[in-house]
Amino acid sequence: MSKEIKVSLVGNPNTGKTSIFNSLTGLNQKIGNYPGVTVDKKEGIYYSQNGTKVKILDLPGIYSLNATSADEHIVVKLLTNSENKDFPDLAVIISDIENLKRNLFLFTQVKDLKIPCLLVINMIDVMEKKGVSLNIPVLEKKLNTKIALVSTRKNIGVVELKRLIENYKDFSKKKTIDINSIDSTYFKNLKKLYPDEEIYKLWVLINQIEFFNEPKNSKIDLSRLEIKSDHDMKRLQQKEAIKRYQFINDVLKQGLKIDSSKAKDFRNKLDKILTHRIWGYTIFFALLLLIFQAIYDWATVPMDFIDSAFASLAEWIKTTFPAGGKVTALIAEGLISGIGGVVIFIPQIAFLFLFISILEETGYMSRVVFLMDRIMRRFGVSGKSVVPLISGTACAIPAIMATRNIENWKERLITILVTPFMTCSARLPVYLIIIALVIPDGKLFGLSYQALALMLLYLIGLIMAIFSAFLLDKIIRSKRKKFFVIEMPNYRLPLFKNVFITVIEKTKIFVFEAGKIILSISIILWVMASYGPDENFDNAEIIITEQFESLSSQELDDKVSAHKLENSFIGIIGKSIEPVIKPLGYDWKIGIALVTSFAAREVFIGTLATIYSVGSTQEDENIETIKQKMLNERRSDGTKVFTIATGISLLIFYAFAMQCMSTLAIVKRETKSWKWPLLQLLFMTIIAYISALVCYQVLS
Repeated sequence: MSKEIKVSLVGNPNTGKTSIFNSLTGLNQKIGNYPGVTVDKKEGIYYSQNGTKVKILDLPGIYSLNATSADEHIVVKLLTNSENKDFPDLAVIISDIENLKRNLFLFTQVKDLKIPCLLVINMIDVMEKKGVSLNIPVLEKKLNTKIALVSTRKNIGVVELKRLIENYKDFSKKKTIDINSIDSTYFKNLKKLYPDEEIYKLWVLINQIEFFNEPKNSKIDLSRLEIKSDHDMKRLQQKEAIKRYQFINDVLKQGLKIDSSKAKDFRNKLDKILTHRIWGYTIFFALLLLIFQAIYDWATVPMDFIDSAFASLAEWIKTTFPAGGKVTALIAEGLISGIGGVVIFIPQIAFLFLFISILEETGYMSRVVFLMDRIMRRFGVSGKSVVPLISGTACAIPAIMATRNIENWKERLITILVTPFMTCSARLPVYLIIIALVIPDGKLFGLSYQALALMLLYLIGLIMAIFSAFLLDKIIRSKRKKFFVIEMPNYRLPLFKNVFITVIEKTKIFVFEAGKIILSISIILWVMASYGPDENFDNAEIIITEQFESLSSQELDDKVSAHKLENSFIGIIGKSIEPVIKPLGYDWKIGIALVTSFAAREVFIGTLATIYSVGSTQEDENIETIKQKMLNERRSDGTKVFTIATGISLLIFYAFAMQCMSTLAIVKRETKSWKWPLLQLLFMTIIAYISALVCYQVLS
């Protein structure tokens, strides 16, 4: 047996591919992008009992090999190119018990590529309730494959699935239908051009040419193949579909029995409530309120513990390591403070991903998308735009990637341009710390003011996205009629293992991706704040001593630290931009945080934590946490920096500002031009500046 088995999970959306993937790989997963494209690539591994490494690749959901979107094309390219390093030794086709007929259409297509195929029938725990019975020996014989019956919820069949995967070499490669019978002359001519290639593989590749405009695939020059007219191509596709369903019907006639009297109509009854034009929205917003309330209530204790722990750690390093050393200052004031500014928000971010994962696992998120479509389409956005916009609440980058499912270019462009208005998880640390500083404690109808403020920020982002889409639709007109089709998955209890893995993986990605940026920026900031270009910095103690008489040693240290910070490299940068941001209520320290947070929004907190820590002279018994330092920050006239006016101004600025160079890079890649991301940056910055200016001037 080979030292590594490469397995690709293939299946329709909502068949339980992710659950199977999680059951096989556990936490041995990594997420990246396919080379050259911004489509998620999810990989995992496990080891068989004899030590063989099994590499699992979870492919994007696809209904057939007649691809109509970029993520579907990824699947087709992989399965038709044996030279690809990820080309599978085995394709595991995931189907669910209720949609077996439709799922088998994709199975027959993949099998006809002469790739060893294993059919997994998922969710078998609901067979009895749905009145379904299967004759597995008949199905295996008719389909010329092995079948694994699996229920990830009940942990049934996973061990047997692994055994079958490890014995993939015994699987039959016999085709399900003869594609030549569709048009013998046409396919005979194709075979003459490439006699060593599978005829069905050539047919699949031909169907990709017009949409993706890729003339070559491996050793096959697609430009040499005979391309029929659109009408004739569609006719042949229809004939193929008819032939496949004739085969599938014959198989299921003998292998599948359904007792309709046992089928339950619970799903239909629940759908009528959750998608109701009044109760649907009421339930959705009630759930949002509960989620935001829980994020605050449940995360308070661990956040306070982390905040105090990092403050104590920084103080311990200062008192334990050599006093006055640059390395000591770098670790305590740069690294510890910067990283602490991110780690403190892990509990709330983890809870956010927890709730989102539960909503997706139960099948409710698809109902939310359906609900939102009723609103969105009135403002000129395609129904398919709802999915990226909802995804934008986690991160704008994968949300913008998800727009590849939108075929109409103008609709896709509008969605790309407005998606960054949605409140992403990177904004969450900024919102949470500012809300904690300026929004008072108290409750309204049992809900805290802070939770209500957080929900309001999410709604503001959604409203601005819709309004911007409406304006862009008037500017970029599209006469193409918009259709919206979404599959409603069955309701199910969330699987704890899936929820746990999702929370761990998403939180880990957030922390480590943000951590790389914050770690490097914290070091740079510390260096820039610890050194200055002229004598004003070098002679700080002499200057302060001459200006102030009879200062205590503590007061002298504080004055010297403040003077050095203002005359450091970073202080000079902050002072230079202060005139621009002063009308918004920001001082030069906040200005520095605004500039650095363009790398990533969450860097805002880490920057302030680093700046406020530089030169700190607090004794161990008077340790200040990040929140306390920000709360106690004063202007030169003695007034507090973080007032209601300044706080609301900052919240509104971050609600509308782009402040994320990674998102700009993705927009450039998706639009293949710098024009759109630069216009997007300019538009969002102007909106953010004007809105923040109005808020501060009115509230102050």
